[in-house]
Amino acid sequence: MQFFLDTADISQIEKGLEWGMVDGVTTNPSLIAKQGKPYLPTVKAIAELVPGPVSGEVLATDYDGMMEQAARLSDLADNVVIKLPLLPDGLRAARSLADQGIKTNVTLCFSANQALLAAKAGATYISPFVGRLDDLGQDGMSLIEEIVEIYDNFGFDTEVLVASVRSPLHVTMAARLGAGVATIPFKVLEQLYRHPMTDKGLAQFLADWEATGKSFDD
Repeated sequence: MQFFLDTADISQIEKGLEWGMVDGVTTNPSLIAKQGKPYLPTVKAIAELVPGPVSGEVLATDYDGMMEQAARLSDLADNVVIKLPLLPDGLRAARSLADQGIKTNVTLCFSANQALLAAKAGATYISPFVGRLDDLGQDGMSLIEEIVEIYDNFGFDTEVLVASVRSPLHVTMAARLGAGVATIPFKVLEQLYRHPMTDKGLAQFLADWEATGKSFDD
C-alpha cells in the first residue's frame, strides 16, 4: 500500500521523506492557502521535492477551464497528477487527459456509482472521502469496500486513493480492504508509529541496560 501525504507543508513532506514513508503527495487550494503561498509555485516546489505522484488540483469547474489549467499544472513537472472534481465536465476532462497520457485524480467521490463513472472515464486515481461520510453518520469505509469490489469485478486500472483519512484505523481498514493508496495528514502518519506498549518496552530495555553500567562497546 502506498502512503501519500495530504499537505502543502514543505517541512512535513521533508520529514515524511526522511522517514521513507511518503510515496507521493496530494494537495489542494485550501491546503496551499493555509500556508500563505502562491498556488502554482507551491505545487511545483512539492513536485520537485517528491519523487512520486503529486496531485495538483484545477480551480475551474468547466471543461475548457479545467483543460487549460490542467495543461499549466502538467507543465510544472512530469510527476504532477491532475486533480479534477467529480462533475460531468471533470469526467470529460479526465477522459481527454487520459487520451493524452496525463494522469488524473478524480476527487470528491462519495458514492460507488461516482467511482464507477471515474473508472470508465480513465481516471488514474479515485479519491473517496471517508472521513466526510463518517461526519454525516455514514460508514465511509463501506464505500471503499464497494469500490474495491467493483473495480476488481471489471478489472479497472483506476487505483483507489482513500482520502479524508482521520485516524490510523482508517488506514488499517483501507489496507485490509485492498485499497492501493491512502492519502493522510502528517499527524496521522505520526500516529501510525505509536503504541504505548512500544514506548513502555523501549523504556524498560534502556533501563535494564543502564543498570548494567556497561556501554554500547562493552
